[in-house]
Amino acid sequence: MLNNRDFGLLYNVDLRQRVQTRTGPPTPDDMDALLGRRRKSRLFLAHPRALAAFGRECNRRGIYPATIDIDGTPVMTWRNVPIFPSNKIPISSRGTTSILCMRTGVDDSGVIGLHQPGIPDEYEPSLNVRFMGITEKGITRYLVSCYYSVAVLVPDALGVLENVQLGR
Repeated sequence: MLNNRDFGLLYNVDLRQRVQTRTGPPTPDDMDALLGRRRKSRLFLAHPRALAAFGRECNRRGIYPATIDIDGTPVMTWRNVPIFPSNKIPISSRGTTSILCMRTGVDDSGVIGLHQPGIPDEYEPSLNVRFMGITEKGITRYLVSCYYSVAVLVPDALGVLENVQLGR
């Protein structure tokens, strides 16, 4: 859903919603530029190393981003928008990555999740469970597949900060 070249979010960001870093590492100014391109942003997605680089830049400026508690886990925020770590965002051979910012939900014309109902051996909507047999040790094996995708309803629902350097 994030990094597939055909349908992943990173590769389907509108060209007008792509922001380049000013100096390399992600600065508070870069995050503001990314956040300012859309209304009602709900979350950022960043590789954990990009999150660490952003923290270093904030510390360098004497800025300390707030944290909020989400399901018992403290999550760093920027301008009250949570920044979730995702190691599914690739790091290039040059040591750069991207940070995504998105608005979510149908009511806000954001990024939405799509399910594939009616699949064979469906256990729940979009969830397929197939019996694969019992091993010689008596272990029951199942193949569990989840068919799920995302859609960007309008171009400004998704933005990306590109060429984020992870270290100098």
